Amino acid sequence: MKLLRYGAPGQEKPALLDAKGGLRDLSGVIPDLAGKALTSASLAKLKALSPESLPLVSGSPRIGACVGDVRNFIAVGLNFADHAAETGSPIPKEPILFNKAPNCIVGPHDDVIIPKGSKKTDWEVELAIVIGDGGSYIEEKDAMAAIAGFCVCNDVSEREFQQERGGQWAKGKGCPTFGPLGPWLVTTDEIKDVQNLAMWLDVDGERVQNGSSKTMIFGAAYLVHYISQFMRLDPGDVITTGTPPGVGLGFKPPRFLKGGEVVTLGIEGLGEQRQNFVAYKG
Repeated sequence: MKLLRYGAPGQEKPALLDAKGGLRDLSGVIPDLAGKALTSASLAKLKALSPESLPLVSGSPRIGACVGDVRNFIAVGLNFADHAAETGSPIPKEPILFNKAPNCIVGPHDDVIIPKGSKKTDWEVELAIVIGDGGSYIEEKDAMAAIAGFCVCNDVSEREFQQERGGQWAKGKGCPTFGPLGPWLVTTDEIKDVQNLAMWLDVDGERVQNGSSKTMIFGAAYLVHYISQFMRLDPGDVITTGTPPGVGLGFKPPRFLKGGEVVTLGIEGLGEQRQNFVAYKG
């Protein structure tokens, strides 16, 4: 299934994408695509529905983030071998973890605001994992069963905040609007091989990232297993898993976003995003 949320910010309703690309309202079945609605038992009930039995959404509503009420937004740094190489960083022996502020999450086509005083706002197309059943101390062999699905994430990053303001990555990762998610949450049964998906990102029509999830150092199943050793993963938690090469920081000289740019990005089978980057106005 391809699941999504539509409507004005803060008023999103859950929906299902039918075979013809129509939006089928799920608000009479579940209150939101959030929390327990993403467990395997809940998803099985949604899968059993006939899309034609659900109300068809009219018009072209705003598409919101594909997960609501995210409590834990976990990110993995330097998780692509070719991205580590472009930044001159050694291959991590264990996953590098940090958090993005959950309230930075926005819809896939919403504007992204350049933070006040930013000099080095950057882009990162990423594969995100959405937790379904979750748990603690999950075995790697059981990890895929703990996942509700996957989606596209733009892990927008302010490099000066991240690297030059005390070395705490969270400072440059959780600014307002720095977490576009969606357009869809694609359930695991639709993805044949999550470790072989093409990934791309364009800035003003120029292809700057062109990679694949096959160069991930730590794969999706291992990441769920590993992270669950340190914290409980709950339904609706999001793990964004790192980016392929081509970020602005890796250019010589580096390139950063100032406002006025259009960024488009996508992952094979998971859909596409489009954002206008807008300069901060106090």
